[in-house]
Amino acid sequence: MVKKTIIMGAAGRDFHNFLTCFKDNPSYEVVGFTAAQIPSIDNRRFPPELAGGLYPEGIEIFPEADLSALIKKLDVDLVVFSYSDVAHIEVMHNASMVQAAGADFLLIGAEKTMLAATKPVVSVCGIRTGCGKSPTTRRVCRILESYDKKIVVVRHPMPYGDLRNQVVQRFAERDDFSRHNCTIEELEEYEPLVERGIIVYAGIDYAEILRRAEKEADVVIWDGGNNDTPFYRPDVHIVLFDPLRPGHERLFHPGETNMLMADIAIINKVNSASPDQVQEVENNIGRYVPKAELILADSQILINEPERIRGKRVLVVEDGPTLTHGEMAYGAGYLAAMNCGAAEIIDPRPFAVRSIATTLEKYPHITKVLPAMGYGAEQVHDLEASINRSECDLVVLATPIHLTRLINIHRPTVRVRYEYQDRGKPDLESVLMKRLSDVANRSKHS
Repeated sequence: MVKKTIIMGAAGRDFHNFLTCFKDNPSYEVVGFTAAQIPSIDNRRFPPELAGGLYPEGIEIFPEADLSALIKKLDVDLVVFSYSDVAHIEVMHNASMVQAAGADFLLIGAEKTMLAATKPVVSVCGIRTGCGKSPTTRRVCRILESYDKKIVVVRHPMPYGDLRNQVVQRFAERDDFSRHNCTIEELEEYEPLVERGIIVYAGIDYAEILRRAEKEADVVIWDGGNNDTPFYRPDVHIVLFDPLRPGHERLFHPGETNMLMADIAIINKVNSASPDQVQEVENNIGRYVPKAELILADSQILINEPERIRGKRVLVVEDGPTLTHGEMAYGAGYLAAMNCGAAEIIDPRPFAVRSIATTLEKYPHITKVLPAMGYGAEQVHDLEASINRSECDLVVLATPIHLTRLINIHRPTVRVRYEYQDRGKPDLESVLMKRLSDVANRSKHS
């Protein structure tokens, strides 16, 4: 009996789950996707070019708010939950709603959607959004390059535009960003790598992406998004933990899955956390994933012209997703402004306009900093207007990109960056290279 199915998602994991488990599968009829977390990604259609022969007209994408009604209207048998960084209790609230509406609720095991590679894969994932995966990915790249390894980074998907044009995206130079109409959120992940001469792939069809990446790389690095599990089966699975959110490693989906799968467990931001917070996370790692090798690391804050911050009224602009579904109240920019003696860090809410104001209303825990939201041209314009309306002396930009290349800011700016730094021994280089050597030795003897 064919099961009518809806896939709940956020333009990423949902499409991958469809392509790996449901495309060309006659046991299921996917009657729709629902979209959440990211603005303006619903009311689109998953294109027939990707959907396969069973879906000649593609598949409609609905707002998640319509899910209960859709289950009844479309006589849905099964709902598949397929997005990340969601509290366990929220996952079960969704399950209860789905069951009450008359359908079954499914979480697909990570192993069933991991594609096998012919080259070694190192995955960098986390237990929450904003743990420091991106700086860690950059550190992994530098380590492997120092051993003369050709590397390619494959980034977790962010297909928020025209899906037909986002099947496979390759980024090797700045012109590729404009060619693919990258959002601020995409640029925050791609730009720091491409500026270091590292090739980045992203898109929708991760089987095809893997085939292309393997032709260019000795080692493929999976750069995870949110706290999702890898799309490729890792030979070494690195998982980042955040002691500023102790205990979250057991409270969020699928971050807890990442924890339990970890080969290398990195407690990051130790320099910003209390000893008790670090110990709580360390205890959880020791109790629930004792096989993982534990590394302590700092998130090193780098400030150009820190003396300009002292005594100023500043607006702090931080990475957007870290603040929104990552639920952080602030990030490196706020810490930098405090440490450098800012006279005042202004509240951005009175100056926010349109979509930025809506974002701040949706996430009331954000009161001290402005999230660099930019999921489309309209939101980028709203971000620019919100910054320029702010009554401040200086803007502290703590996004991973050169934001002034995208928008015109009428106030002086100072840029803040953050990088991975080992806190001591064991260090990431020795642990990672030992793991990869063990993988190579097993391959020789298999």
